[in-house]
Amino acid sequence: MSTRILSLFALLLLVSCASSEFGTQVKEPFMGAKYESNARFFRAVGKGTSKMDNIATSKAELEVRQRLAQQISTTIQVVSDSYSHDVGVETSSDVMDRFESLVREVTNTNLADLRMMGREKYKNAEGVYTVFVAYEIKKIAMYRHLKKQNRIANNLSDSEKDQIDAYLDRVIEEAEAAE
Repeated sequence: MSTRILSLFALLLLVSCASSEFGTQVKEPFMGAKYESNARFFRAVGKGTSKMDNIATSKAELEVRQRLAQQISTTIQVVSDSYSHDVGVETSSDVMDRFESLVREVTNTNLADLRMMGREKYKNAEGVYTVFVAYEIKKIAMYRHLKKQNRIANNLSDSEKDQIDAYLDRVIEEAEAAE
C-alpha cells in the first residue's frame, strides 16, 4: 500500500513539474509592479543584445527611452483630448495639436528627470552581451518641464501658451493628488 502511495506521489510530482504548452516561463530582470508606470511615475524597461558590450547597452538605452516617450505621448494625447472636450474653445484643437508637437519635441530631445532604477548585464557562453535597464520619470517633473518649454516656445501665441499652461496646471494638480 505504501508503494502505491509513493508511486502516486511521484506521478503527481512529475505532472506538476512539466512545462506548459507555451514552454517554460522566463523571468527577466526588472519585472513586476515596481517597474511599471503608475500615478506618480512613467516607468519602462529596455533590453539590448549584441556581441559588443557598448552596443548592447546602447540598444537597451534606446529601447527604454522610446518606451518612455511613447507612454508620455499617449498620456498627453488622452488627457489633451479630454481637456479640449472640457474647454470647448474653438481653437482648442489647434492648441492641442501644437501642444502635442511640443511634447514630441521635448521627448525627442530630452526626457526630464530621467532616473535609472537599475542595470544588469549578462554575457552568455557564445560571448553575446544582454543588457537590461530600467528607468523612471516622475510625472510632476515631466509636466513642469513641459510647462517651462511651453513658455519659451516661439511657435505659439500668448493665448495658446495660457491654454496649455492651464491644462498643465490641471495635470500637475492631479499628479500631486496621487502622491
